[in-house]
Amino acid sequence: MVIEKRHIPNILTFTRLLLVLPIVWCLFFDYFRQALLLFFIAGVSDGVDGYLARKYNWKSRLGAIVDPLADKFLLVATFITLTIIGEIPWILAGIVLGRDLVIVIGALIYHYKFGRYKISPSRLGKLSTLLQITYVLSLVVSLTGQPMPEDVAIWGGWIVGVVTLISGLHYITYWGAKAAQNIRARQESQ
Repeated sequence: MVIEKRHIPNILTFTRLLLVLPIVWCLFFDYFRQALLLFFIAGVSDGVDGYLARKYNWKSRLGAIVDPLADKFLLVATFITLTIIGEIPWILAGIVLGRDLVIVIGALIYHYKFGRYKISPSRLGKLSTLLQITYVLSLVVSLTGQPMPEDVAIWGGWIVGVVTLISGLHYITYWGAKAAQNIRARQESQ
């Protein structure tokens, strides 16, 4: 079987998706160094697949859908796992997962009520995700036995929580305003 070069980004994306289960397993059973190594591999694959897709125009609709889902699935699975093993407070996990759930439900409602739309993360959304990833990685690094200031876990959690809440409120107000515009436009056209 010959693999066309243009499929390499999607193969890397699916590989990253397949790494979620081993990372979760490693975290559950205290193989933190292995989990960190798998995170590193996932991060490199994310960078490489994006680079190849942009440089050689090997973009695909499948990749555009699965790539952010793979990233989000890895982050959510890791957040849940670290919460279950007692490294992340339940309230913080609730804020992070609640925001994502509100965004998904809002997107589905918008899609079915108003039709297709192009979703792209806001700057606040990107910052929120970056902070969540940094927070999770700092926790995993500390679990490997590397020295990490206690303030990183405490203040990192607060910062992630606040920025995630602000990001969620931003999405709600932005898409709520778009929905209101669509409703007004429909009413005016009748």
